[in-house]
Amino acid sequence: MKGSRGITYKKAGVDITKADKLIKDMAGVINGTRVKGSMGAVGGFGGLFDLSKAGKGKDILVASTDGVGTKLKVAQIAEKHDTVGQDLVAMCVNDILCCGARPLFFLDYFACGELNKKIWNAVLKGIVDGCHKAGCALLGGETAEMPGMYAKGEYDLAGFSVGSLARKDIIDGKKIKPGDAILGIASSGLHSNGFSLVRKLFSSSEIKKRRRTFLAPTVIYAGPFSALVRSVGIKGAAHITGGGITDNVPRMLPRGVKAVINKGSWKIPVIFDEISERAGLGEKEMYRTFNMGIGMALVIPSSGATKARKILLKKFGMKSWVIGVVEKGDKKVEMRKGEVG
Repeated sequence: MKGSRGITYKKAGVDITKADKLIKDMAGVINGTRVKGSMGAVGGFGGLFDLSKAGKGKDILVASTDGVGTKLKVAQIAEKHDTVGQDLVAMCVNDILCCGARPLFFLDYFACGELNKKIWNAVLKGIVDGCHKAGCALLGGETAEMPGMYAKGEYDLAGFSVGSLARKDIIDGKKIKPGDAILGIASSGLHSNGFSLVRKLFSSSEIKKRRRTFLAPTVIYAGPFSALVRSVGIKGAAHITGGGITDNVPRMLPRGVKAVINKGSWKIPVIFDEISERAGLGEKEMYRTFNMGIGMALVIPSSGATKARKILLKKFGMKSWVIGVVEKGDKKVEMRKGEVG
């Protein structure tokens, strides 16, 4: 497969810019469904709902829905299905964490042409593992068997999570200011993005041989996130998924500031270098397609950076780095050269 030069994520069939534009174009129509209690704008990491405004309680509910994408194709090629369930939980739960919510419950949707008990059990095991790590209940779900809709052995996954928090605990980026540190928490690798491109670069035999690398489950950051909220305070959070660091970090920033990311300030897993080489992708495209080894980016007071890193390593065994700083600017990411810290 070597020599496949210039294969971008867009050429592999995924147009991030087009998807973002479609959402923005439909924002007005979507906002037309708002009722008393609806909060926030379309495009956030999670959707917020104020129960007090709806006359139902005091807490704020936060919800997120997602899938695993074409990583499911990789699981089917590798015949390994026991980790994609955790990916599903992680993709939803990590998003609602960015708003400061504590995950309460999760529901899943499993669709296939013909139900295979062995595969279904393996997928469900991963979902249960993910819920344990997130500290939330698997409240229910749907298993849909639709003959003719999927080829033999194929299935699809989707899910959604709901969390809650007090209004005073909402993380919305408004307290972010110049001088704050940007802390990057390590990913386990690819997580659940970029697999349409990966499948064009690696053969089925390579995927099977290296399935531990390609199917390493997405990290669930619920425990570490809660610990850092209590110990150092989190001003902003970005789950690094589709769109990479370039597109996701600005989503947590208020107007008037930018995120300066120091390239080289963390160790990038070798799989990303290999993908870059095989695809002939430049640095800009890589940082916009993949997480590049950073699964979650947090803005915290600079004074708490050392303490935060110690907590993550000693209590959770997670590597982290100060990957940048907040400066005056206009809600964007600026990449600069740095050194591993």
